[in-house]
Amino acid sequence: MKTVQIHPCDNVAVQTDGPHAGHKIALCDMDIGCPVIKYGNPIGVASQPIAAGQAVHTENLKTALSGTQKYEYSPSFSDLPRLPADTFPGYVRADGQVGIRNEIWIIPTVGCINGLAAKLAEAARGALWAETYAFPHPYGCSQLGDDLTHTRRLIASLAHNPNAGGVLLLGLGCENNVMSAQVAALGEYDPARIRFLSAQDVPDEKAAAMAILAELAALLAKDKREPVSTAALRIGLKCGGSDGFSGITANPLIGRITDRVIAQGGAAVLTEVPEMFGAEHLLMNRCRTRQVFDSLCQMINDFKNYFSAAGQPVYENPSPGNHAGGITTLEEKSLGCTQKSGSAPVDAVLEYGERVTKAGLSLLCAPGNDMVSSTALAAAGCQIILFSTGRGTPFGTCVPTVKIATNAALYEMKPGWIDFNAADGVSAEGTDDLWQLILRVAGGQSACNEKNGYRDIAVFKNGVTL
Repeated sequence: MKTVQIHPCDNVAVQTDGPHAGHKIALCDMDIGCPVIKYGNPIGVASQPIAAGQAVHTENLKTALSGTQKYEYSPSFSDLPRLPADTFPGYVRADGQVGIRNEIWIIPTVGCINGLAAKLAEAARGALWAETYAFPHPYGCSQLGDDLTHTRRLIASLAHNPNAGGVLLLGLGCENNVMSAQVAALGEYDPARIRFLSAQDVPDEKAAAMAILAELAALLAKDKREPVSTAALRIGLKCGGSDGFSGITANPLIGRITDRVIAQGGAAVLTEVPEMFGAEHLLMNRCRTRQVFDSLCQMINDFKNYFSAAGQPVYENPSPGNHAGGITTLEEKSLGCTQKSGSAPVDAVLEYGERVTKAGLSLLCAPGNDMVSSTALAAAGCQIILFSTGRGTPFGTCVPTVKIATNAALYEMKPGWIDFNAADGVSAEGTDDLWQLILRVAGGQSACNEKNGYRDIAVFKNGVTL
């Protein structure tokens, strides 16, 4: 059996081969209540006496986390040295954003017309513009208050994503999310590129929609790629189906990419708030200002209160797949997940549905759910998402979703799902390889989710349904 000790202070090592690869082995004897250290930080406490050489997992390790906390601001960060920007061919939009795709998006403002949206996209792909996609969801009606506001803001932000050269916001006409309010939520927009239709307002909704889509297709046909700086990139950071190698291979590698894009003047966005629990102090110490720190503290504690208000445990996040891959506690999962953020200072904390407005590292409020959080990253303005996984997943959202395997076995077994093998990639060479893949995808190369036609969105609903 081969093992690796990640940090000199760790009292556990990780198995790197055999049927229990990714699982932990004790490096010393531990009494009940002894902190278990991985990544140089506690991942919980021993719930049973543990002998050196013994497996450390759910039967003898438990979380040490509790409810909301009061945090102290102890800033410790430094700016990254600036790097010369690379270039890629992108679509420069009128508002200054840069798209890496030139697509038409049909976004329903309400779930009642999902079927219509899908039929329109299919017809448009065949007759007008091959890259036309519908993004159904079940919301926009039977919602109240903040819940409806969040749905409306998310849809508005999605419509501004620069990968969409044209957008049709498609409504029914009698829904809570009335079209006039959805239009108001957009703020400033290009009326030639973002169009609207309420199906109840016209005799033939299909003909009316196809006429709008034809106008959008004519506009997109004039768009051309041109060389642009990587300072225009906004990269979303996400993981799903994590395993014991996530914090050793793929996530540190993504962290290096995060630092590179920020050093070149671009932006990166980390989300999945519940998967910051137990590692939030590391992010808080990197907050550039007290205001950013206070916003992060509020986001963390508000999300804990969201769990508690629903009567659900805050710290039982690791899924059965996570456990099978060697992850035991939420602290362990979070300490691995947050490595995707690299080492840059935290410049902003974004609310759900809010868009990125500055370069650097932003933290976005969204849950850990893969589809919901990936959609939120796209709504924030990310043109591409880097998605690490140790268990594998085929899904993708409305922007290219680059799947990065934490282990070679997954990469070899699921070549139709996985875009990059990070098993041996935490090196300068591996970072360069992934960076070059990102530039190729930004320049038009399809990610696996695009090749498979896997493009979905999901809205975060936390209110009542009428």
